Amino acid sequence: MDHSNWIQVGALADGFLADSHILPPADILSGKTLDVHFEDGSVIEHRFESATRLHWRILSGDGAGACASETYRATSLREDIVFVDFIKSGERATSVSMVIDLSSAVVTAIIGTLPTRDAIAECAFDRATAGRELTAVTAGILRGTLGESFDQGARLHQRTTELVGMRNEYIYSSTERYEHIYLNEHYYSWQCIDGVEQGLGDTDRCDYLKIADALYLFIWREKIVPTLGVVMIDLANHKTDGKIFGYAGQDFRQTSNFAVGAYAQVLNHTRHAPLVLAAGAWRG
Repeated sequence: MDHSNWIQVGALADGFLADSHILPPADILSGKTLDVHFEDGSVIEHRFESATRLHWRILSGDGAGACASETYRATSLREDIVFVDFIKSGERATSVSMVIDLSSAVVTAIIGTLPTRDAIAECAFDRATAGRELTAVTAGILRGTLGESFDQGARLHQRTTELVGMRNEYIYSSTERYEHIYLNEHYYSWQCIDGVEQGLGDTDRCDYLKIADALYLFIWREKIVPTLGVVMIDLANHKTDGKIFGYAGQDFRQTSNFAVGAYAQVLNHTRHAPLVLAAGAWRG
């Protein structure tokens, strides 16, 4: 195998397709209408018309009045916590992922956009020397609450460092296995142990949010092949579920947004001592 053979997300989806460990769809939201009041003052209505179709409408804020009907996927790793994902059909290369906690009435939304071909082709050195991120994939994180107005006292999903230092293994199917090392609050490293990307690996930008005890939302953005991953990691039940979003082919005209799910295992957990203490230990 050529270990320099990077593939687009469409080819990755084909590799993950067989015997995938994704969760079955969850028909939890069908028939419900949820108004999400975000921290920035915007309000978006989500009317779940069926188990697979929703209609969203911006009630206030930027783009007020905009609306569309979309096909969505919903899954649930924990009771009353729903992961919802869909493509915004009226916008270029944009996806929406939401974690909806019905019992706490809080929501976190990830608005991801893939870069244009020109942005993808921009030299990494030029991006670095200009003080920009090496990846051109963007992911906006919006938090909100359900109800009549934004609840200032709500227990919103918070950024966390609880995963930092973990080295985890994820088995996505009978053929696909990956390893993650969560380096710090902004970066993680990955490598493909088995599968269509076997031998490949990199270090990429990421974000972590704590949803509940031992339940996390992990967001990563790759820089070589433009990729957005949004995955919930349940370390209590050793399971993940989410999606990977990217371009289907080399022409960058069509996107691929496919579900992923894995069995998760913590291999080890490194905890770095404070520098002064570590230096003292070396002195004996």
